Amino acid sequence: MDIFNVLTLFGGLALFLFGMSVMGDGLEKSAGSKLKTILERLTSSPVKGFVLGLAVTAVIQSSSATTVMVVGFVNSGIMSLRQAIGIIMGANVGTTVTSWILSLSGIEGDSMFMQMLKPSSFSPVLAVIGIVLYLFVKNSKKKDIGAIPLGFAVLMFGMETMSGAVEPLKDVPEFTNILLLFSNPILGVLAGAALTAIIQSSSASVGILQALSATGSITFGSAIPIIMGQNIGTCATAMLSSIGANKNARRTAIVHLYFNIIGTIVFLALFYSLKAIFDFQFVNQPINQLGIAIVHTCFNLLTTAVMLPFAGVLERLACATIKDGQQVEDEFSLLDERLMVTPPVAIEQCRKLAVKMAEKSEMAMDKALSLIHNFDPEVYEFVRKTESRIDVYEDRIGTYLVSLSSRSLSQADSREVSRLLHTIGDFERISDHAVDVAKSAKEMNDKQIHFSEDAYAELKVIASAVRNVLHMSIESFNTGNIALAEQVEPLEQVVDHLRSTMKNRHIARLQNGDCTIELGFIFTDLLTGFERVSDHCSNIAACMIELQHGSYDTHEYLSRIKSGQDAEFVERYNEYLKEYALP
Repeated sequence: MDIFNVLTLFGGLALFLFGMSVMGDGLEKSAGSKLKTILERLTSSPVKGFVLGLAVTAVIQSSSATTVMVVGFVNSGIMSLRQAIGIIMGANVGTTVTSWILSLSGIEGDSMFMQMLKPSSFSPVLAVIGIVLYLFVKNSKKKDIGAIPLGFAVLMFGMETMSGAVEPLKDVPEFTNILLLFSNPILGVLAGAALTAIIQSSSASVGILQALSATGSITFGSAIPIIMGQNIGTCATAMLSSIGANKNARRTAIVHLYFNIIGTIVFLALFYSLKAIFDFQFVNQPINQLGIAIVHTCFNLLTTAVMLPFAGVLERLACATIKDGQQVEDEFSLLDERLMVTPPVAIEQCRKLAVKMAEKSEMAMDKALSLIHNFDPEVYEFVRKTESRIDVYEDRIGTYLVSLSSRSLSQADSREVSRLLHTIGDFERISDHAVDVAKSAKEMNDKQIHFSEDAYAELKVIASAVRNVLHMSIESFNTGNIALAEQVEPLEQVVDHLRSTMKNRHIARLQNGDCTIELGFIFTDLLTGFERVSDHCSNIAACMIELQHGSYDTHEYLSRIKSGQDAEFVERYNEYLKEYALP
């Protein structure tokens, strides 16, 4: 084996890992929203969790990614530790799908049917289909689908390249002697664990082992301990991802480690006990790609069959390892970076926090409006503290969404990120205006000055309209109700009309001496704040409506409905004018 074979080996490994990544990303994007739906229906049954873990891992082709995802779910409170255990077991079985796919390259036979089953026969066809969808189709969903066969073709080409590169090793006695060392169970387990921990993918490390099996120098006795070690090595990714997480998330990673360590001990103890009794002759025979897939699957099925009934024991063992302690609950733990591997789930967590932010903004404005008629220092401080908290919400959610948007997102996910980024800015500005209203009320209280009865009556009407337009916009955001969002703009126009009319009345009162200049400034500030709050409500509603149609041209939407050609808009506007008529 010369230097060119070594370069070919590493080139094949690079293509293999790249193809696996492309195929996994394509599968994940295509199934992203469905994964979220499945998780929402998750129950506490370990068996159902096992099925879910198996299905998800079979889709994204990585037990490490599934486990990291689960650690993030537990850390965010989406999932309990008990639910996570079943999913982890299913992930270990689901990762065997890759080894079965790779074993197809070892199929032998001269018949047309057997030839068509070989990846070297159908991979080129898949590559052509994939590249056409990926490069020449504009639809993002079809691009994601195209990445799946394209990634598979690259993966299989890398596999065949690796197999061809290592084939000369069968004539190198030193290579055979090294592999004999791995017949020692401890050395084999350590070698498999080290390789998998380095490349952080048990599917990839099993694929490398399958490629090396082309030399004919790897025996069943050498392969079995290595495969056991590969399952332990895959825990490294979840262990690293749990650093800095809460105690239940760290326990989830520990469960994954214990599951594979206990499974390896049980499997090896059983295997070598039976070997001592029955003297298995196949142990010294060469193992092929199909044999590796069978061993890999048998190990994970046996381990799951043994450990699934004892899921509670695993949970208690993890709790004993990481003991309970005082831990401050943080609502921003929902924004877990581990969830970014599944953008639909990460976006849903952002949406939940944005809903809380919206509700706090509405509450702050409602309390601020109450201060105009009845000032209360405690309510004033509540408004100020709520506004400060909302600033934190905007900073944390916005930073998370910007980081998430830098990843490869589907069209639907990208649209939702855009919607959230725009609306959290509006929620923050609404809370700012709530503080401005509260400050105006405080100024009146401190100076012991009051509006006239006419001014108070008018403020009561516009405050009621502002409360309603704010509630409708936030309720439509929280529920995704587009029909309710369409009712916001007519009322926003009524608020603008009220402001204009009240300003003219205020000037008349000034001229008649019924109002002072000092009160006039406060009155004008309040009207300006009300108008701007309704403008932000309009932004929220328009953003929802336009993004529903796949764009964010709110200017065009607002111009269209304000042109007077929309009969429904005019009808609602007139209804609101009657409802919020000034005395």
